[in-house]
Amino acid sequence: MTETTTGGTARPPEFRLASGLFRSLRDDLITDAFAFRPLPPIRTDGRLARLVPRALRPRAAFLPHSVVVLLSLVTVLVTVVNNRTLHSGLSLLMGLMAATPVLMTLVRPVGAVWVLLGVTLPLAMVESTSTSMTWPWSPGTFFAHLVVVTIVALRSRPRVAGWLWLITVAIGSLLPSAIGRPLEPGPMAFLCAVSLLAVTVRNTRKEAQQEVTAQQEVTAVERDKRTLLEERTTIARELHDVVAHHMSVVAIQAEAAPYRVKNPPPELEAAFVTIRENAVAALTELRRVLGVVRSSDYEAPDAPQPTLASLDVLLANVREAGLNVEKTITGAVRELPQGVELSAYRIIQEALSNTLRHAPGAAAEVEVSYVLGGLGIQIVNQAATADARPSAGAGHGITGMRERVAMLEGEMTAGQTAAGGYEVAVFIPVRNRQEPDPVLEAETI
Repeated sequence: MTETTTGGTARPPEFRLASGLFRSLRDDLITDAFAFRPLPPIRTDGRLARLVPRALRPRAAFLPHSVVVLLSLVTVLVTVVNNRTLHSGLSLLMGLMAATPVLMTLVRPVGAVWVLLGVTLPLAMVESTSTSMTWPWSPGTFFAHLVVVTIVALRSRPRVAGWLWLITVAIGSLLPSAIGRPLEPGPMAFLCAVSLLAVTVRNTRKEAQQEVTAQQEVTAVERDKRTLLEERTTIARELHDVVAHHMSVVAIQAEAAPYRVKNPPPELEAAFVTIRENAVAALTELRRVLGVVRSSDYEAPDAPQPTLASLDVLLANVREAGLNVEKTITGAVRELPQGVELSAYRIIQEALSNTLRHAPGAAAEVEVSYVLGGLGIQIVNQAATADARPSAGAGHGITGMRERVAMLEGEMTAGQTAAGGYEVAVFIPVRNRQEPDPVLEAETI
């Protein structure tokens, strides 16, 4: 059965097989055959380098290069010794011709094969042992051929070894037939097959080890991701079990408390309503954060993030919680990048929360300054009253504020005032052109 293509003639499978083989030969040994491919140095801490004496080990990276040079000298020696009856200058020239392809394997390995094939027949015709049983290879080219095909196979993919062996058999069969000499390709074909088989096994094993190593690295990365996700899920579960439970209890009790008191005053009812609203808002924020922690592919909700436009609502909440806070706005109010607005809101929120925890009963002042180069924020609170009992904090509030400011390339100072209070001063530069805001991205991830 043959296959046909639209607008073309039928192509039998044999033709497609031959075309694929020729394409493989062309890619491996013809295209860019003389491309510059220098032999790279080896690792000085590898198994081969450890065989070198310790004093010479720093230079062990070029051990393969030294071996190739030594083999080329052996090729010259074999050729010269085999042609003792010829003129010494001619025998040396023949030795250099046979050794040149060996040296070429250092920089142009595939080209060395074709150069070696080009000098094999001329040297066989000139050398005194041209009637050797290994014709068309003389002793010098016989040794050089084994060296060259072995090195080229070591530096190439496994299938190149098969092409080298087929070329060797073809040369050993076609050249003697064309000149009328007896065919004796057996010794070269056998030794070349043994050498190339050993190289192929080595290359295949090396590729398998590289694939296993790559797979192990991928597996390790996936294992780390899974472990991280499991840890995040565990943290989210613990936060949900502890914090969310207590906040839910606070919200429920705040909603039911007015009904437990007969004729409660309006101020008490309003206080309980505020407690419940803040508890519900905290639960909503907690669920959003837990969603980020639980899953790596969590999508943030579409609800808008708070901005400075929501500052009055924030201040009203903290006033209802018992903090006397005043707000001052200076400069021309304008719309800022959403990341700057979000960070400014969160910084003020955290600073006022710290005042409620660490300086109960103290008054606070919030100043927001719209200046030419950015936004200035200053939160100052007075010292805590004598009868107040500050609550212990985890110490992460100031760190979080500093991280937000650093992400926007701003500046922040925080410390006690001379009157015993605490001051947080922040300046956030505002870009002239619209660019992604890193804090907004971090908030919505």
